[in-house]
Amino acid sequence: MRVLFIVSAFNGLSQRAWCALRGAGHDITVEFAIDDNTMIAGAHLADPDIIICPYLKDRVPEAVWRRWPTIIIHPGPVGDRGPSSLDWAITNAEPVWGVTALQAVADMDAGPIWATRTFPMPDEPPRKSSLYNGPVADAAIACIFEVLDKAADSRFVPTPLEQARRTVPGTGLRPLMRQADRAFGWDEPGAHILRRIRAADSTPGVRTTIAGRDIYVYDAELVMTRRERPGTILGHNDDDAVLIATGDATGLWIGQARAIPEQPDTGIKLPAADVLGPAAFASTRRIGGSRRIQYIRHSTDVGELNFDIYNGAFSPTRSRRLAAALRKALARHTRALILSGSSDVYSNGIDLNHIHAANDPAQAAWASIRAINAICRTLAADTSQITIAAITGNAGAGGAMVPLSADHVVTRQGVVINPYYNIGLTGSELHTLVLPDRVGAVAARRLLTDRMPVGVEYALGVGLVDRNGPAASTPFAEWVVEAAHVVVASQWPSVVEAKQNRAPRRAAELAYAEAVELGEMARDIFDDRQRFSERRHAFVAKHRPTATPLHLALHRQSGRFPARGQATAA
Repeated sequence: MRVLFIVSAFNGLSQRAWCALRGAGHDITVEFAIDDNTMIAGAHLADPDIIICPYLKDRVPEAVWRRWPTIIIHPGPVGDRGPSSLDWAITNAEPVWGVTALQAVADMDAGPIWATRTFPMPDEPPRKSSLYNGPVADAAIACIFEVLDKAADSRFVPTPLEQARRTVPGTGLRPLMRQADRAFGWDEPGAHILRRIRAADSTPGVRTTIAGRDIYVYDAELVMTRRERPGTILGHNDDDAVLIATGDATGLWIGQARAIPEQPDTGIKLPAADVLGPAAFASTRRIGGSRRIQYIRHSTDVGELNFDIYNGAFSPTRSRRLAAALRKALARHTRALILSGSSDVYSNGIDLNHIHAANDPAQAAWASIRAINAICRTLAADTSQITIAAITGNAGAGGAMVPLSADHVVTRQGVVINPYYNIGLTGSELHTLVLPDRVGAVAARRLLTDRMPVGVEYALGVGLVDRNGPAASTPFAEWVVEAAHVVVASQWPSVVEAKQNRAPRRAAELAYAEAVELGEMARDIFDDRQRFSERRHAFVAKHRPTATPLHLALHRQSGRFPARGQATAA
C-alpha cells in the first residue's frame, strides 16, 4: 500500500514503524507536521491509500482527514484521551495500559477505533521513555499492521468510540500534566518520589530543589540507606550521580539534572553532579564506583560487560570508563565476552549535550570522539577472546558503529539501527574499516549516504548483524549467553588463533582507518564545514523542524534487501 506518515518528529517509534512497513513491501513517504499547509501539500503530493501518524502532537487539518483515512496512534487504551497519557499511567500506577489506533476527526483522540492492544505495566515504575520504546512501541506496531489489513478490506467499518469496549476501566479525557501535578517533597517516601520522576523521564523532568538550587531532575534509582534529613545530599558516585535522602529509610540516586533556564534554549540536561557543582557535595563521600557499568561472569568460559548509559550518550568520561572496564574484562580468563547495553537504548554515540554545554565545544567534541574510538580500538584489537556485541536496544549514529568492531554482532528483534544522523559530522568509530568488512563497500556507502534507519531483517540481509534473538529483554539476555557458549564450543580456539595471526596487520589497519577518520572529523569540528555547531544547537535545544528532510520525503524504497553474497553488488 502507499502509506504517508505524518509526524511531529521522526522518533524511535516512527523509525521502527517505517522499517517494519518497508520490510513488508509497503511504499512509505514521511511528512513532518510543520503547519497545516505543509501537511495538506504533503498529502496531495503523496496521494496515499492511508495516512498513519505514529507520533503526532498536532491536529491533522480537516482537509486531510476528510479526504484520506488518517489513523492516529495514541499511547493509551480505548477511551483514553489527552497529551499526557503515559505520564498519568505511570503516576497513577495503572496495572494495565494500552495503545489505540483511531481515526482522526475534529476532536482530538475521539475518532472511531481501528485497532487496540493492551499490556501489563511493570511492577516497578518504568521510565516513561522505556515504557514508550518497549511495550508501547510493540503494541503500536501490532496496531499499525492490523490497520493496514483492515484498510485493504472494503467491508471494514471502524467502531465509534462511544460503542467501543473499554479494555482499561476509568479512562477518559485527561489534561496536560503540569509541574504542579508532578510535584513532590523530599520528605515523602522514596517510592512515591521515584514514580513521579520516572513519569517525567526523559521529558520534561520534575522541578525540585537540591542544595538550595531549583533544578529539573531525571534518571532516578531507589536504594536503601540510612535516615537523614530529607533532601540532604548523602554522597555521589563515579557516574556523577548524587544520592538524596527521602522521607523514609531510602535514598534516590539522581543521575541527570537540568538547570532552570534563565532564557530559552539555555537549560541543558547533564549529569546531576555537573549541574549542582562540586560545592554542593564537597562535604559528602564518594559512594562506590560506577553503577552503570557491570561485569558478570556467567561461567568459566563466558563473561559479560553490561553498560547502561543514560540515553546512550557517551561523554568522554563515560567512554573512558567503559574502555577501561572493557580492557579489564578482556584480560580475564574467559573465552568469550559479551558487550551488552540497556534494553532502552544501546548507544547513540557521543554526548551532544556534554559538548554543547562545554566552555569549548570543539575541544569537547574532539575529546569525545577520541574517547569513544578507544572503545572501538580495544574491541577490534583484542586477540584473547571471542567478542560478541549484543545490541539490546536502538543504536544510532556512532553508537551503531561501536558494536561492529566485535567478532560477532547479535541483536534483539524490533531494534532499529540508524547509522549516523545528519548532524554535521562525518563520523569515526573505525567505521571506514569495520562497516565495509561486514557489508561490502557498496552497501556501506549506501548506508552512510542514505542516513536512514534499518530494521533487524534488513541488517541481517546485508550482514550488518549476524543473528537476531527474542524481542523481550530477559529472554534475549538468556539467549545471548547460550549463543556465546555455543560459539565457544564450535569456534574457539580457531577464531582466537586467526586473530592472533593477523594481529600485526590488523593493528596497522586500525591505525590507518582512525587517522583518516580523525582527519575528516577535525575539519568537521574545528572548521565547522558541515554546520555542526548550528545542527548541534538545534538538536540540543529540540528545535522544531522547519521542513521535511528531502531524503525522508522522497525515500520510497520497497525494503527488499540483497542476499549476503550479493550485498556488495546491490
